[in-house]
Amino acid sequence: MPATNQVQIFLPVLVVVALTIIAFVKMAIARGTVARSMDPNYYRAHIGEPEPEVARAAARHWDNLFELPTLFYAGCISAFALGAVGTWTLAFAWGFAICRVVQSAIHMTSNNPALRGLAFSLGVVFVLALWVNLGLVIVAAA
Repeated sequence: MPATNQVQIFLPVLVVVALTIIAFVKMAIARGTVARSMDPNYYRAHIGEPEPEVARAAARHWDNLFELPTLFYAGCISAFALGAVGTWTLAFAWGFAICRVVQSAIHMTSNNPALRGLAFSLGVVFVLALWVNLGLVIVAAA
């Protein structure tokens, strides 16, 4: 049964968008800080001595937010367009958003691969569940 307010699906989307903006600012600060001590030609083609770890980690974190989250965004927009935003859809979307925030917090602090991997794996489960739920709605309506 769809939720009364279909727009609720965009609340977890806003969380992931905000996280992406924060990651961009963190990357820009990290790169701006290290760029002064590097060969300025490095940023033309990323050839030469690599950035220090702090800048590489921030850039990789930024890149990660354009991988799996694209399936999350597509699922949320599809659920909204189909009027399929129900309790389970919202639970899966919020589950993914929370896992992504936790994964990002780990990535940008202790960067513990085991903990980060656990948060990532749970996020994959939530986005998969979101799409299975959405797929069932689509098949039922076809």
